[in-house]
Amino acid sequence: MTTPVSTALPLSSALPVGRAGGVPLTRFALAYIDQRFDLYLRFGDPARIIRFDRWRRCAVFTPNAVLCRIRWQANDYGTIRWQLMVMQACMSMDGAQRIPGVQPGARLLLHAEGEQSVRAVLECIDAIEALGITPATASPAYWCTLGNRLAARLPLPEYSAERHAARLAGRVLP
Repeated sequence: MTTPVSTALPLSSALPVGRAGGVPLTRFALAYIDQRFDLYLRFGDPARIIRFDRWRRCAVFTPNAVLCRIRWQANDYGTIRWQLMVMQACMSMDGAQRIPGVQPGARLLLHAEGEQSVRAVLECIDAIEALGITPATASPAYWCTLGNRLAARLPLPEYSAERHAARLAGRVLP
């Protein structure tokens, strides 16, 4: 009598989908259709990018990663939608929001709709980069404040090097 040969993977290598080394991952859909639709990252450092074809990609982020995704749409008459979202990838048990194209979800820090609002946020992002700071490392509280000020039509706060140094110092404390 022969013993059956097992073709299954060992338990240690059989990780659930959406995990790498036991860390839950968040997937963000990205797409491009020439002159019609563009869903892309403005900033953020994905752990991996998966290309499905020349129009569709998926950016995979580890927990607590901050990123900015921009959605632009047009029709035969011009631009019909400008949308900018700054999001933070979450752990599986964190409170996450359901966002189209984001699996399983993310924490929405800032949401801007319309050309004027999106351009105002892009200027803030450019100002952060002009300070030599990567926008993905900026304080999540800043992005929330920026989104609230934008919604209330109040002057937008500036992100300073001092504020960034305080954020970095706060991450080091226990």
